[in-house]
Amino acid sequence: MSKLRASGCVIALLCSSFFLVAVAKVTNPSEVNVLRAVKSRLIDPRNHLRNWDDGDPCESHWTGVLCFNAVGGDGYLHLQELQLLNMNLSGTLAPELGQLSQLLILDFMWNDLSGTVPKEIGNMTSLTLLLLSGNKLSGSLPPELGYLANLNRLQVDQNNMSGPIPKSFANMSSVKHLHMNNNSFSGQIPPELSEAPTLLHLLLDNNNLSGYLPPEFSNLPNLRILQFDNNNFKGTEIPSSYGNLSRLAKISLRNCSLQGEIPDFSRIPHLSYLDLSHNQLSGRIPSPRLSENVTTIDLSDNHLNGSIPESFSELPALQKVSLDNNFLTGSIPTIWRNISFSRKARLALDLRNNSLSSLLGELNPPANVTLRLGGNPICKNVTIPNIGQFCRPEAGDGISDNSINSTQPMTCPIQACPTDYFYEYVPSCPVPCFCASPLRVEYRLKSPSFSYFPPHIQNFEIYLTRSLNLRLYQLSIDSFVWQEGPRLLMHLKLFPMFINSHSNIFNVSEVQRVRGLLTSWEVPLVDFFGPYELLNFTLLGPYSNMIVDPQKTSISKRALAGVIIGCIAAVFIISAIVMLLTTRCFKRRYPPSRRHSSSKISMRIEGVKAFTFEEMTVATGNFDTSTQIGQGGYGKVYKGILSDGTAVAIKRAEEGSLQGEKEFLTEIELLSRLHHRNLVSLVGYCDEEEEQMLVYEFMPNGNLRNWLCAKAKGSLDFTMRLRIALGSAKGILYLHTEANPPIFHRDIKASNILLDSNLVAKVADFGLSRLAPLQDDAGIGPAYVSTVVRGTPGYLDPEYFLTNKLTDKSDVYSLGIVFLELLTGNQPISHGKNIVREVSLAHKAGLMFSIIDSRMGSYPSECVERLLDLALRCCNEKQDKRPHMPEVVRELENILKITPATDTIFSTSTSSYSDQSPTSSSLLAGDRSYTSSSLAGSDLTSGAVPTIVPR
Repeated sequence: MSKLRASGCVIALLCSSFFLVAVAKVTNPSEVNVLRAVKSRLIDPRNHLRNWDDGDPCESHWTGVLCFNAVGGDGYLHLQELQLLNMNLSGTLAPELGQLSQLLILDFMWNDLSGTVPKEIGNMTSLTLLLLSGNKLSGSLPPELGYLANLNRLQVDQNNMSGPIPKSFANMSSVKHLHMNNNSFSGQIPPELSEAPTLLHLLLDNNNLSGYLPPEFSNLPNLRILQFDNNNFKGTEIPSSYGNLSRLAKISLRNCSLQGEIPDFSRIPHLSYLDLSHNQLSGRIPSPRLSENVTTIDLSDNHLNGSIPESFSELPALQKVSLDNNFLTGSIPTIWRNISFSRKARLALDLRNNSLSSLLGELNPPANVTLRLGGNPICKNVTIPNIGQFCRPEAGDGISDNSINSTQPMTCPIQACPTDYFYEYVPSCPVPCFCASPLRVEYRLKSPSFSYFPPHIQNFEIYLTRSLNLRLYQLSIDSFVWQEGPRLLMHLKLFPMFINSHSNIFNVSEVQRVRGLLTSWEVPLVDFFGPYELLNFTLLGPYSNMIVDPQKTSISKRALAGVIIGCIAAVFIISAIVMLLTTRCFKRRYPPSRRHSSSKISMRIEGVKAFTFEEMTVATGNFDTSTQIGQGGYGKVYKGILSDGTAVAIKRAEEGSLQGEKEFLTEIELLSRLHHRNLVSLVGYCDEEEEQMLVYEFMPNGNLRNWLCAKAKGSLDFTMRLRIALGSAKGILYLHTEANPPIFHRDIKASNILLDSNLVAKVADFGLSRLAPLQDDAGIGPAYVSTVVRGTPGYLDPEYFLTNKLTDKSDVYSLGIVFLELLTGNQPISHGKNIVREVSLAHKAGLMFSIIDSRMGSYPSECVERLLDLALRCCNEKQDKRPHMPEVVRELENILKITPATDTIFSTSTSSYSDQSPTSSSLLAGDRSYTSSSLAGSDLTSGAVPTIVPR
């Protein structure tokens, strides 16, 4: 049977070799040379582009896709897709790209490219998508791009480009999307763009454009979104003809130095969003009723006079009306009277700083309405009941809805979902407690036609799942946040469909299908949600090492002849390597024992003892289950007693754990030279009998998470928690500044902070740690390590998650989460709630003391406030706004100095627990109600409460 399997393996390899050689025979050689030229200009720190010269039919790296999947009349395969999204590439664009005459998609979005856009791209006449957003490109757009008659989408937003917008763009007869916002383009907007009959979205906001607004744009029959915010059209009026844009959904001309009167937009039947704020518009607000679809009217900070149109009261979909800072007079209509408020609906009505003196109707808006009247004469009318509450100065607009989508918690067993590999319960699955690993997608709506998202979440979920051919329960909006623009950033989770209890991950083809729909802009357009963009398609856990099969290639008869000729030629080559393939296949079928594969570390390391397997067996009673105190992705952890009576924690790698083997090497290398009071010490290791074990000093007081969980029998007062925070910080500070070379831990969490007999905190588990980048004497060099994202959900630095750039500030973020756990007792993610968001909201609302862990007892409020402030600074989304570790340690020491001395539950003189604390026996007697939740590695004591729980 083994010989048959080995033979089958050889045959498979032979077939694979035939295919690759044959394809190489029909790949256009000139295009392969172009790719070499393109590659030579790119700097690729992740080494994704190393195989480009091979000419594979479709080389895919998930974020980067290179596909030869079109056969021309010359019998060669031609490149149709070149997608290098978010790959951390730097360098410049090669002019040789213009030779890829049959390319359909050119996507270099969200990299670090500089230089100019080559004019030669204008030769790529087949191009449909030109996507260069989110780089550092500079210079002008070449007029030659106007030759791209088949171009559907041009995106160069968020670069450093300047100069005029070429008039030749009017020749793009197929273009639907021109996204050139957030650059430094200058000069007049070409009126010639009105000759692009298919144009849907024209986004030119945040540039230096001047001149006038072309009235010719009213001739664009399909225009849906016109967004020119933050330009300088000084002295220009809004053309009255814009009121004839019959298909317009959104017009945004904020802060453009516009003058004159507001045109009548009542003839636009589907208008949803109107923003003309921060201009010098004058005259009255037009009184004809706008479309019933209108959600947002922002006319604030102008010179408008007259009264507020009563027709505003006839708009049932309104979410926001901002008329503040004008010269409006007369009475305030009850704008909310015809709105049917659902539980999620909101209306923010800002009328501050006008000359409004009376009210039409009663002043009794529903709870869903935020009304702001400060700075109007009506506020002095004391006869109006409750007028004061609407005249107080307030911050915000009353409808801020940045949120984490919260679903009803499920009563599912905590241990049943293996969080080690980013598995979690599917929130809305019709099968209760279905556990699966999601695809994580960072998705942004660039110009939505609403101001408040919750009422539209369900429609958005229906729209996106239908577009991606998924069931509704397969989509979860993990969080969303409004960004400048305004743009709506969402973090989505896409779950596999439930087929049976084992179908808990997407297969390769399904991942490829979903990604292809998003990156090729095949998700249908809905004007209300506006254009979208894919910022990241991150693969973690079971998806991180997926190998993508080549896409199926359509081959003509001429190409097939080439394949046959190639196969014949390949026979002679393959016959010479059959023996090599057989040998490799045999090795795959019968891999060498772990004793041999790990022999490279069987050496004497100073201060670290090499234990025999027999010694480990005796220490643990033949690894009796009663001595097991934890379990994680690395393997099981046992308490052992050495021959001299020393108690140790023994991490035993599970057989076949390749990931564990890597951590085995890493942790020995790192810990053998790390010596600090607040780091767990490595006693020794065992590397024989095909076993890998690490032996640590034993921590009798378990891990911090055990002390903070709801089932803990004991509690820690504020002083003790502060000392644990300080000890943990000092351990991390040592790693960052005194270890040689410095180390980024990468997996700081409460379950990796262990407590010794005196409750001194010690940082543990270095299986995921990485050496910091080396810098020269002048401190010049990279401040980060480019690496695949690893860590524990809830503790992961969001910037590291998005960019793959690990820095010292990534550890600071994780440590900040631990500080919040110390203060609140809560887990980082619990029932769909994120600890950072919950604490931030409470802090801003002045309710911070309502979230403090009640088990902490009495505490000094000033000290708690300072620790909370430090924790939130550590957890800032932006790395450059977080403190460095020396500052963290210094602030903790200062807080400790002003903390009053208190009696704690722990007595250092007796080195034992009080009656209320957990006992050593409970930690060591196999109480395994919880298991480790880390992605890799495990704890050295009884397992920790998982960081992701049923929602």
